[in-house]
Amino acid sequence: MSELTSGSSENLQVLQSKLGYTFSRIDLLKLALTHKSFSKTNNERLEFVGDAVLGYLVGSRLFLLYPEVQEDALSLMRAKLVRGKMLAEVARGLDLSSCLRLGSGELKTGGSERASILADALEAIVGAVHEDGGIGPCSDLVDLLFTDLMQGLEAEVLKDPKTRLQEHLQAQGLDLPTYEVVDICGADHQRQFTVSCAVPMMGLQCTSQALSRRAAEKAAASEVLILIAEKMQIAESVGPDAAPINDTNKSSK
Repeated sequence: MSELTSGSSENLQVLQSKLGYTFSRIDLLKLALTHKSFSKTNNERLEFVGDAVLGYLVGSRLFLLYPEVQEDALSLMRAKLVRGKMLAEVARGLDLSSCLRLGSGELKTGGSERASILADALEAIVGAVHEDGGIGPCSDLVDLLFTDLMQGLEAEVLKDPKTRLQEHLQAQGLDLPTYEVVDICGADHQRQFTVSCAVPMMGLQCTSQALSRRAAEKAAASEVLILIAEKMQIAESVGPDAAPINDTNKSSK
């Protein structure tokens, strides 16, 4: 793929047709497709905007689509949809690789098919649409690209939070969480249980209160799942060389 091919007017016209949006400022689309290896003026700032816009719009859609799903499950659903691998798949469906502007080194090493580059470019395109036309066209774009992907997610996330946490950790080859009753207070007929849920190998621990030990365990597990979803998003955004995030503690009532 040459610079001429990737930046051709024909390719950009085809891409806009796939996006269902025509740019008033075509320079914004070109910038969204420009990798840092190609120019110091690249898509990183637009990616920053697109990441925020995409997270907001996907979260809003999930909130409306799954009214019975709680915060921890919604966070995991959003993390699954906006993680790098998923965004790269969406980008491949748009054939973004044929439109990217990459430096010669990235071209030679297959950068046009690299998941991280494709995902970043897709976020940058969302950012470019926002800067060109506002939130309305972005909303239409998210509907176009993500509606099908949002269907049928509830079967997994509607499981008990303790079950979801256990299955997630087992899938990662990590030790199971530990639960500990930190405090019991109140009269016999209105006991308050404070329970901690810890995942030492991930440096995570949360505490929650409820009227029963089991309910407190569920609430604490739910809080840990939210932190895991946040870590997943951070890890995807900063890349594989990022330092691990540890020693995270959170309390809820």
